[in-house]
Amino acid sequence: MKRFFFLMAGILILAGCSKDSDNTGNPPDNIDRSANLLATGDSANDILTNDTYDRLLIEIGYVTGFRPSAEAMNNFQAFLQQLTFKQSIEIQYLELPSPNKNELSLQEVADLEFDNRTAYNEESTLAIYIYFADAPSDTDDPQEGTVTLGAVYRNTSMVIYEETVRDLALKSSQITIEDVETATLNHEFGHLLGLVDLGSPPVNAHEDPNAEHHCNVNGCLMRAEIEFGSGLLGMMNNRLLTGKAAVPGLDSECMADLQANGGR
Repeated sequence: MKRFFFLMAGILILAGCSKDSDNTGNPPDNIDRSANLLATGDSANDILTNDTYDRLLIEIGYVTGFRPSAEAMNNFQAFLQQLTFKQSIEIQYLELPSPNKNELSLQEVADLEFDNRTAYNEESTLAIYIYFADAPSDTDDPQEGTVTLGAVYRNTSMVIYEETVRDLALKSSQITIEDVETATLNHEFGHLLGLVDLGSPPVNAHEDPNAEHHCNVNGCLMRAEIEFGSGLLGMMNNRLLTGKAAVPGLDSECMADLQANGGR
């Protein structure tokens, strides 16, 4: 998980609704962005509980042709309902032109967010922005076989490298694009929920000493290989061979951390 703004490398779906926005971005200059410009994990308790915000608005900014699948978004919403007390979750879509980049740095992703994001915290609504990119991360190393599937870079901001997600899924005959999308979305949002030791303090130590802010428990959603692609297909294939769903869930340690911070 990359961070650069902080100087470190079965619920009723009132809003199971999703909608396409006609807004082309560029929110008014007087909008208050401050609550959405904090460090990753700073809003973990606010997302998990209804103490301050009881509504969740997720804005999906996607490059034309790279909209996430409906199946993955349904899985993602179910994941949020499982972990948080939010009963009102709305997903809105914002189609965006390609930035025409061969690769994207997190600073460039943040700049695109500033130009296009329209949803910010307001009254009892907490807003999340997820950008689905048509270019890979600038940290990818094809010669080493390392790729980045997603990243978080603020308390309510994520990027999914959708082109990379699709390319990775096509390397397997058993794993679908929807599987990889779901795993990546859930993993990155786990960081926004404060995992691991990013705003939801660990009940017991379980951070991987070789991968900061990732879990050391085998098979957990918050393992580093899910974010960076290395080993993800192997993990998913092994799960299928043992009769499990391809996409892993959170282990008991991560669940305990979220519950201790107000989660369901």
